[in-house]
This record gives sequence, structure tokens and C-alpha cells, in this order.
Amino acid sequence: MMSTLESRTSPKLTAKGEATRDRILKHAAELIYANGVQATNNDAIRSAAGVSGSQLTHYFPTKEGLVLGVIDWQAADILEFHRSDEFGGFDTIEAFQAWADFYVLTGRPFQDGCSLGSLAGELIKTDLDIHDALAHAFQQWRDVFSEGLERMQRRGRLAPSADPVRLANMFIAAYQGGILLAQVAQEIAPLKDALYAAVDHLRTFSLEPGDQQ
Repeated sequence: MMSTLESRTSPKLTAKGEATRDRILKHAAELIYANGVQATNNDAIRSAAGVSGSQLTHYFPTKEGLVLGVIDWQAADILEFHRSDEFGGFDTIEAFQAWADFYVLTGRPFQDGCSLGSLAGELIKTDLDIHDALAHAFQQWRDVFSEGLERMQRRGRLAPSADPVRLANMFIAAYQGGILLAQVAQEIAPLKDALYAAVDHLRTFSLEPGDQQ
């Protein structure tokens, strides 16, 4: 998964080169998620990915380039999940409820937080030139929600007074804030409250029978 920004300037890789690059990114993302950016060095990445120092610097000459690749990797993982058939494009109330239930009812670990949110929280404090990449990643995530909500409006399922972008921001903020508070409290209740409150608020704009509470 080549970064959108990098793909504009990087030469096309062979299938083997793409596989090597993806393997480096996969392990770098896992190490950074577990240990943080500052604690993740090239030696650890080389060892985990099974590559040489020259291979690592060939694909990622700078730390900034590697971090940009990791942002893109984490964003792609989140977007793939949100675009799965399980949520049907987020154009029904039930889809948003299923999304909230996934985090609350499936027993998914919350202790490590959101992979992209945790990365953003650390990186925005550095002097790396990564802010545009982070903003783009979150915008793509927001667009998954807002585009589904716009379809609901076009189909007459959501009140015209609803603002799809504001509601999409609400869901991301509910998840990010809720999972942080859940980490602090070491219990899922704050995440559950935040996500279910967001779904309840969405229901107040519903024009479908049985959805308004």
C-alpha cells in the first residue's frame, strides 16, 4: 500500500518490491503502535521485517517517509474495515448501531486505543511534516460516514436539517474521546456511553418509522 503522497513521486515497484515495502510497513506500524515513534528504531524494524539496512533505507530513506507510510497503512486498514459489507455504506441507522455495537459488544480490546488516533496524538507533537497526511487520513474516515448520511438524506431517511459532516465528526470524536476515557478508566463504559449517545443523537434526525426515540 503505497502512500498517496509518495506514489506521485516514487517509481513503480515490482511485485516483489511492493511486497517487501508492505512487509516493512506492516511491522513498522505494529512496533509504533505498541511502543511509539520515538522508541521504534531502524534496528527493531529491520529485525521484525527480516530486511537489511540497505533494503530499509532503499524504500524509506528518511524517518519522515517511513512515518508517512505508516500513517497511510493505518488509514487504509481503518478505511477497509469501515467500507466492509458489514456496515453497508453507513446509509442506515442500523449500520451506525452495528458499528457502535462492534466496539462495545464484541469484546474488542480497547486498552491500546485507536491505532490511528494514538499515532496522531504522538505525531502532532513532533516537528515531522506529517500534519497534512494525518488530516487527510481523518478526512477520508469522516467521508465514509458523511457520504452514507448524505445518501440517507437523498432517500428521505434523514431530516434535511441534519448536517452530514457535523454528524460524521461527532461519530469520530465520540470514538476517539470514548476510547481514550475507557483506557484511563480501564473499563468500556465511557466508550459505550459516547458511541451510544452519538447513535441516539442521529436517531433524532431519522425520518424512518420506528427509528425516532
